Amino acid sequence: MEDHKIIELYWARSQQAIQESEDKYGPYCRSIARGILDREEDAEECVNDTWFRAWNAMPPQRPNILSAFFGKLTRNLSLDRWRKNRAAKRGGSQVEVALQELEHCLPDHRRPDEELEAGETAALISDFLWKQPELDRRLFVRRYFHLESIDTLARRFGLTESQAKSRLHRTRQKLKAALEKEGIAV
Repeated sequence: MEDHKIIELYWARSQQAIQESEDKYGPYCRSIARGILDREEDAEECVNDTWFRAWNAMPPQRPNILSAFFGKLTRNLSLDRWRKNRAAKRGGSQVEVALQELEHCLPDHRRPDEELEAGETAALISDFLWKQPELDRRLFVRRYFHLESIDTLARRFGLTESQAKSRLHRTRQKLKAALEKEGIAV
C-alpha cells in the first residue's frame, strides 16, 4: 500500500493502518530496533510501541516521509529502552561505542538556552551529509542513526573493518570542522 493511503488510514482512525504499517515497515523498524537492543523481545516491543506512537501522533501530524517517521520513532523508543536496560546492568555495548564516537564532533545541547540551536545544528549536519560521497553518507547514517556495528557495515558495503572505521573517522573529522566553521562549539 502506498504511504499516503496508510497515512489516510491513520487519519480515518482505521485499525487497518497498524496492519498496513506492520506489513510494509515492520522489517525495517525491527532492523533498527535489533541494531540497538540485545534482546529480541525488547526489539519487538519497541516496534509494537512504534505503531502505538504513530496512532497517537496521526492526526495531528502528517509525515512527509513515512519510513523516516517510523524509523525515528523506533530508534527513539529503542534508545530509551537501551538506556533503561543499561541503567539496570551498566554494561558496554555497540550502541554505547557508536554514541561515544560521535560525542567529540557534535555540540552538547543539554542547556535549555541551546535548544533553539539544535534545529539549526541538525540542518547543518543534514546539509553536510548530503555533500558527502554516497558511501560515506550511507555509512554515517547506518552507524550513527541505525547504530549498526562496524562488522555489519563492513559486510554490507563490501569493505574491511579498517576501511569502514577509517571512512567514518574521516567523515566525523570533516563534520566537526564544518560545524566549527559555522561557529558551533564542539
